[in-house]
Amino acid sequence: MRYAVTGGAGFIGSNTVDEIVRRGHSVVVLDDLSGGKEENLAEVRNKITFIKGSITDIEIVRKAFHEADYVLHLAARTSVPRSVKDPIETSRVNIDGTLNVLVAARDARVKRVVFAASSSAYGETAELPKTEAMQPSPISPYGVSKFVGELYAQVFGRCYGLENVSLRYFNVFGPRQDPGSPYSGVLSRFITCFLDGAQPVVYGDGEQSRDFTYVENVVQANLLACEAPGASGKVFNIGTGARITLNQTLRLLEQITGKSIAAKYDPPREGDIRDSQADIALGRSILGYDPRVAFEEGLRRTCDWYRAHHKPSPAA
Repeated sequence: MRYAVTGGAGFIGSNTVDEIVRRGHSVVVLDDLSGGKEENLAEVRNKITFIKGSITDIEIVRKAFHEADYVLHLAARTSVPRSVKDPIETSRVNIDGTLNVLVAARDARVKRVVFAASSSAYGETAELPKTEAMQPSPISPYGVSKFVGELYAQVFGRCYGLENVSLRYFNVFGPRQDPGSPYSGVLSRFITCFLDGAQPVVYGDGEQSRDFTYVENVVQANLLACEAPGASGKVFNIGTGARITLNQTLRLLEQITGKSIAAKYDPPREGDIRDSQADIALGRSILGYDPRVAFEEGLRRTCDWYRAHHKPSPAA
């Protein structure tokens, strides 16, 4: 099988590429390296084809998809705060870029496109856990852009017969998540703060909760979604089905690292959702998705990875 992975040098993308290579398949990675890093692909670099380019350039996308069986579309501007600050750029990449991906996949006659959607599509709904039957109501430009990507994928299924699956990821974390940006995932920032002896920053009171999902579970879902019968045209939650508050997470990190560091509490960020938890019954029944790595185990593995790879900040 031949896979094309957009955003394949990124955090989720590179972990997915590693698993595809491990299974003995061929991979083409398309990434403009605006968020991804070539070093994330170092272990498999001589076993893949790497194309540097953006999904906003349809001709490069066409080149990447030549003779592909499956497309995993993971490239995106991924930050809620960044989307609030710059909604035009978020739309250009996440909506226009996704349209390019779908057109190129249609023309290349790929078997199926798997789209990295987001739990941010649900918005601020009181009902938990969130089920795929709930009406999406995004509260950030990022959430809108990801929901539009789902709609476009489904329309391409109806209009052109392009098989498509959208996976609504819930707060993915794990090795290779970049802690260096103010827009980074909260766990990568928390972990590196503990390792550096620095004060972690919590936006809000810390009682907000998340269904943190270890990246290995997401990789499993990505590859199941390529071939699962009866999945095309559907949207699936990809989480663990549980949730934990940020304050509980900080206490866990104290146990794992053996360090006690008081957090700094800042005002909540615009567009952030208070509570998030996935109902994963649909993914279990149709995809065969079974999150094997629980949160605490994933957190320990991630801490171990950062201990081995993180360079302490000069101020630490």
